[in-house]
Amino acid sequence: MPEKKKTVAKAPVSKMPEKRATNPEVLKIQKSQESGRGPAVSTKAAGSDSQPSSQKQLAAFESAMKHFHARKFKEARDLFQTAAQGPERDVAHRARLHATMCERRLEQTSVKLQTSEDYYNYGIALLNTRNIEDARTHLQQALALAPEADHVFYALAVAQALSGDAAGAHDHLKRAIELEPKNRIMARQDADFASLSSQPPFQALLYPEKKNW
Repeated sequence: MPEKKKTVAKAPVSKMPEKRATNPEVLKIQKSQESGRGPAVSTKAAGSDSQPSSQKQLAAFESAMKHFHARKFKEARDLFQTAAQGPERDVAHRARLHATMCERRLEQTSVKLQTSEDYYNYGIALLNTRNIEDARTHLQQALALAPEADHVFYALAVAQALSGDAAGAHDHLKRAIELEPKNRIMARQDADFASLSSQPPFQALLYPEKKNW
């Protein structure tokens, strides 16, 4: 009999506590970002019939990000589409994700965020694409609406760790653990805290059983 191939499960995109969006528009954006698919966005650069080189691809992506943060979404979308045609697969994948985000904003299909979970889920979607500052803004709004939500404190701690805010990450993670002790175990295994895990305050927070702090 022919040997059966084993199926290897793929790792989850994020180590955030899994939450389902309660807002259909938020869920739509999450799904499009996680799968790399979105509304019909052309991956062909405007006015270009040839694949850009690696150097040109990276330059286009960096320029697109500047336009994106300046909220010049049309210019950013066109440059992301150029970068999506380049040979670097990781850059091309990120370019397609951002092109989709630009397309949505240009279509003015505004997301109606109302509840804490809406803001939390949208913040996580932004965090997964490493749009850290916008993610923090939405997670802070989620926390304002649900000040005792441990998963929001945890997500904010991750966002702050990724942005280099060690003090903020420590304080929010501490509160997340106070509200739900299981968050300590999760944080020990979370690669997003790797850059801070060796610092004494984080060591004391993550491993309180050690008495030498």
